[in-house]
Amino acid sequence: MVGGMVNLTDDVRESLLAAAESLLVESADGEISTRAVCDAVGVTQPVLYRIFRDKQGLLDALAEVGLRRYAARKQDLERTDDPVADLRAGWVDHVAFALGNPAVYRLMFSPRPGVDVQARDGVLALLKVALRRCAAAGVLRRDVDDSAAMILSANVGLAMNCITQPEAYGSPGLSEALRDAVFDDILTATAPRQADAPLVSAARQLAAHVEMDAPSSLIPEERDLLLVWLGRLVD
Repeated sequence: MVGGMVNLTDDVRESLLAAAESLLVESADGEISTRAVCDAVGVTQPVLYRIFRDKQGLLDALAEVGLRRYAARKQDLERTDDPVADLRAGWVDHVAFALGNPAVYRLMFSPRPGVDVQARDGVLALLKVALRRCAAAGVLRRDVDDSAAMILSANVGLAMNCITQPEAYGSPGLSEALRDAVFDDILTATAPRQADAPLVSAARQLAAHVEMDAPSSLIPEERDLLLVWLGRLVD
């Protein structure tokens, strides 16, 4: 009986999330009411509040649905031996995800008072994984954190504008032009300029390898200390 109740609650939860997403897609101003969500599912508002606590909890949960969807897409993307090509493909897929999931995408990236930023941080973490591969290959000019912040800011800004103003941001080649402008600044592979000092390049590359695959001969404290030293060399 208890197991049946759990399954029933899970079913209602998924139905409420699906209804909320559907209503958000149809909403002209990006707003929905909990009453409308409950009416669409055929439950009372106390049921929604018991599951999600409040409207913000419902929207945060829907943002998490978006993150899981986004992560699944990234797993399905072909991973090649060229980390730069994979990074470029990731930009294109990010925009495609936004256009295919406009409601949850807005929840993942639109600044809202009291919003849970876990979904946004999850996307940033996935991007840093791709950038560490570039750093390990010796083609990343900036550090991983700054590079990730630059790419995500540009990618999200473009995607949001494509969702809200498609007539102004639908020009062919605009996305690729913006991507290349950002990538040319952070990647040595796309626009060769005067190289970093050899020690700086070596330190950045080694730090990326250590973060991706920590040596088993080091205890965690030693690994962290090594990363601190390498970071000072890069700085």
